Amino acid sequence: MTTREKIAVFIDGANLYATSKSLGFDIDYRKLLKEFQSRGTLVRAFYYTALVEDQEYSSIRPLVDWLDYNGYTVVTKPAREFTDAVGRRKIKGNMDIELAVDAMELAPYVDQMVLFSGDGDFRSVVEAVQRRGVRVSVVSTVTTQPPMVADDLRRQADEFVDLVTMQAKIGRDPSERVMRDPADRGSFSRPVAPTAPVNQMPGFVQRPVRTPGATGE
Repeated sequence: MTTREKIAVFIDGANLYATSKSLGFDIDYRKLLKEFQSRGTLVRAFYYTALVEDQEYSSIRPLVDWLDYNGYTVVTKPAREFTDAVGRRKIKGNMDIELAVDAMELAPYVDQMVLFSGDGDFRSVVEAVQRRGVRVSVVSTVTTQPPMVADDLRRQADEFVDLVTMQAKIGRDPSERVMRDPADRGSFSRPVAPTAPVNQMPGFVQRPVRTPGATGE
């Protein structure tokens, strides 16, 4: 019997949003999850984003809640909102450290990592997990001007995938609703863990699915 490749997906939420918008389409996260479940054993699909917690309503919150109920491991932290010198509203909330730590902890348990980001700050962590024998694919785009992916990150990756080539597989149909009701928990279960005994997996992979209503929000 052929052993299925163990895969982990890491999504830099803000970066992927900017990249897909620059290409003129929205990501269908249900299709994205199915795509990588079809390629092997999907150990985890992480989604990283910062949240402005002092706002009564955050536009990203419905997406975050939907992802959390539909097969993704969502990692968030508080972000700070400020206005720059020309009066533009900005959000400061870097998730690089959180993503890097999770990638290093999970490296011994997967064969491939797929990073949805073009941020050159991830070059070092890509190199580090490669030294542990993990193959790394980076998904971003070079079709925009300027390109959305840093050249050193693209060079470091074992494989570079231009997001525009994945549009047919993971792009949202424009006729669909922009966002499902966040109370809709969908039909997805968490991705199946690899065949290693659960007590050999790091704690953040062992953790159970969050119980609705137990978020503390």
